This record gives sequence, structure tokens and C-alpha cells, in this order.
Amino acid sequence: MQPLRRKTPLFTTSEMGAMKGRKNNNLSIFVVVFSIFLFGLFMYNEDVKSIAEFPFSSPKAHETQEGGEPNKHVDSVQEDNVVVVQRESEKKDVEDSVTVKISKSTSRAQLEKSGAEDEDSDERVDLKTVVEKEKKIEMPRAEEEEEVEEEEEDEKVELPPEDCDLFTGEWVLDNVTHPLYKEDKCEFLTSQVTCMKNGRPDSLYQNWKWKPRDCSLPKFKPKLLFQKIRGKRLMFVGDSLNRNQWESMVCMVNSAVPSYNKTWYKTGSLAIFKIEEPEHVTTVEFYWAPFLVESNSDDPNMHSILNRIIMPESIEKHGMNWKDVDYLIFNTYIWWMNTFSMKVLRGSFDEGSTAYDEVPRPIAYGRVLKTWSKWVDDNIDSNRTKVFFSSTSPLHIKSEDWNNPDGIKCAKETTPILNMSTPLDVGTDRRLFAIVNNVIQSMKVSVYFINITSLSELRKDAHTSVYTIRQGKMLTPEQQADPTTYADCIHWCLPGLPDTWNEFLYTQIISQS
Repeated sequence: MQPLRRKTPLFTTSEMGAMKGRKNNNLSIFVVVFSIFLFGLFMYNEDVKSIAEFPFSSPKAHETQEGGEPNKHVDSVQEDNVVVVQRESEKKDVEDSVTVKISKSTSRAQLEKSGAEDEDSDERVDLKTVVEKEKKIEMPRAEEEEEVEEEEEDEKVELPPEDCDLFTGEWVLDNVTHPLYKEDKCEFLTSQVTCMKNGRPDSLYQNWKWKPRDCSLPKFKPKLLFQKIRGKRLMFVGDSLNRNQWESMVCMVNSAVPSYNKTWYKTGSLAIFKIEEPEHVTTVEFYWAPFLVESNSDDPNMHSILNRIIMPESIEKHGMNWKDVDYLIFNTYIWWMNTFSMKVLRGSFDEGSTAYDEVPRPIAYGRVLKTWSKWVDDNIDSNRTKVFFSSTSPLHIKSEDWNNPDGIKCAKETTPILNMSTPLDVGTDRRLFAIVNNVIQSMKVSVYFINITSLSELRKDAHTSVYTIRQGKMLTPEQQADPTTYADCIHWCLPGLPDTWNEFLYTQIISQS
């Protein structure tokens, strides 16, 4: 814009002074310089006024250099417009980001609100003009686009062939993709399974990956898993090993949904992890039923009963809680292993019956599985509900089983069983394994058998051992020093082996859907 022409006494006086001669020459020069200064000051104020109206139109006037002096004009602009532009760097290995803060409350509210409103509004801030051109910055919009691209990429998975045996293979060390989540990042883990937090000195047990012999498991993508179960119910039913797997699944899903309203609560025999969204409610649940049928051990809190009694043909009280579920994962094994025979009640608990018969373990187990399979066939719509059954989870009680005569149960074991010159036998009751497999083959409803037994028998290193709780209390240092008495070689640390069990489940969920 051309400045307005002005006739001022200053210019008239200076011109007249210049014609008067050398006597007033010095004075005239001073007056001319002073006049130019006033004119420049006037124009400068006009520029500041323009900057106030368009606060980010002059990037160099707003840059605060890292390790350097701020531009002299910045102070004036900050005072007049109360705008501060700062560069923040939380970590040296993170790219520079730009934070824009408006100190006036109304302006700040508008800026913060603009993130949730239309980005084409008048309040949009073009961050590209705030920093030097050679500086790479992370743009909020670009980050959102990257997240969308990552989510799209998550949908691309390579599934194994349907006829591939996923359960025959080997354990390979993989500290890139495993663990699938971090122990300290999953706040829903119970103290029973947080081995690192409980003092375990080694962490290699988290880094072993199962590799099938003839194919590969699909890469675990938590966003894809959550997408497939979104708005649905996934329920584990059974004993504490299924609870172990349930906690694993909670963490695997939790890692994909950090921003939603998540709750964990118990109601009766149910423990529920709920994710609430405006249009969806997703739950990952665990139902305590250690024998699947009714027993005197069904109380979810008070079930430490040595004299365990079951009702092999009574399942309806439990079964009514399994209806309208989209994914059902059953198991029952460890509670059968404390005696060679099972006590079968004559009559019912409701009638106050106490008499029982001693029945060999495999026969009683077969009766229970027959009752369970009939309930599934009569009550499950396979178009709605997918059913799974996990095989026996092994114990590691005698270190002689894996050629370590100097060991104490599973204590201080840090690697899987990788090389055995003789067939491995850790005491698993294979008769029960065979019963489940045979019953499933005869059912009308399709049930996927998750064969975790053999591959889990190799994981002597993955138990909670002495880094756990007992009767609700953390083991004391004195108890930890006595693994013969206190080592838990039944349950598993998390992250750890149950994550692999869930990788099998994940493979089926994304394949079927």
C-alpha cells in the first residue's frame, strides 16, 4: 500500500533550512533524519497492527530458536497479542513437535476446541508457518492419518492354511514381536501373574514365540482383534487356568483400546472386562466353573476345598449364564488332578445331600463332558456363537522329568525344554485329553479344540513359581526361599505362555469372521 503524501512543517522547515546556507546545515540534517525516523516509526506501528490481526502471517517474527536468542520483534508481538509459540521435545529420539498456547482464556478455549471442530474454521492455525522450513515437525492431522493407515494395515493378515497343524512345532526366541504387551502397561493383571513386579529377576520367558512346523501363525494385531470382537461377548468358562488365559486376553485387547471407557468388575461367578463406546459395548468375561458342572467348589471366592464333590449330570445353573455369548472358551482339568478318583454326589446340593460315590477320574470326567456336550448341542446356535475347548494345561512338579535332577520343581528355570533325548512326560493325564477330543468329534455343534498340551509341556520356565501370591498374600522372602513348599508350577506368568494360547484363539476368530 502506498503511503499517503503528507505536507508537514518539518519538511518545509528542512527545505528552507537547506537554502539558508551552511550555518544551519547541521541542524537541517538532524531535522531530516529525525523526520524520517518518525515516518518509519509510524509505518512500523501499522505493521504491528497487521500482525495483531494475522498473528501467524510472519513466521520469523514468532520463532523461538532452540539454543539461540529470540527475535527482537517477538517480545513486542507477544506483549501486544499475548501469543506464545514454543517448541517442546520430551525425548531426544522423538521428532520435534509444536505446541501453541494462547494465554488469553477466550483464545485458548477457541484453540483447544478447534481440535474437535471443523479444521477449515477461521480459528485454524497453520503450524507450517511457525517453524523453520528445514525443521521437520509432527502435524496433528498427519498423525491421525498415520494412525488410520496403520489401522488399515492391521487388517491385512496372512492366514495359515486350514489344514495346517498349528500345534506341532517349536519354540523360537523372538524379542521383537514378543511379548505382545507390557506387564506394567496392563493395569488389569492380578498380582498372581505379575512375576516381574513380584521380583522375578529374569524376563526371557516373555520372548518365546511358538512356530508351527508347516506354516506360521498370523502376526498378532490388537486393533484387528478388537475390530472382530467389537460389540460382542467373549467368555472363558472353567478353572483358574482359563482365568489365566482370560487375563491374557484382557491385556491383548486392552492394548488396542487405550482411549475408551474401560471397567473391570465382578458379579457372582462372573469377572467382566467391559469396553464402552457410544455405539458398542464389548466384554471379555470369565465364568468360574472349575468342573463345568455343579460342585461344592463353585463359590468364586471360597473354593479351597480338599474334599471336592461334583454332580456330573447337573449343568443348567451354570449354563444359563453362558447363553447369548458370541465366543465361548471352555476348559476343565487342574481341579481333577488332586485325587485318582472323584466324589460323585448322590442326590443334589439343594436337597442337602452329603453321601457320595468314589468314581475313577476318567469315568467321572467322561460323564461331565457328556453333560457339557449335550448342553452345547441343545442351547448353542452355531450361526451366532463360536465354541472352543482348551486341552489340558500341564504341571512341572518333578525336575527329573526334564533331566534336571538338581532342580526344585519349576523354580529357577529360565528356558524352555529345547532338547530331549527321550520322550517328555511331565505327568499329564492324557486319558482326559483323549476324552475331550473324542466327545468333540461326536457333537452336532462345531467345537474348535485348542491343543495347548504338548507345546505347554515344554515351558517349564514360564510358571509363576515363587513370584506370586498365596491365599491372597504376596510370598514373603522366606517363603520365596523355600520353592519346595511354595513354588506354583501350575499357573503362568503374564505376559507369557497363555498369550500363545490366545494367539490360536485369535487366529480362529479372524479366520471365521
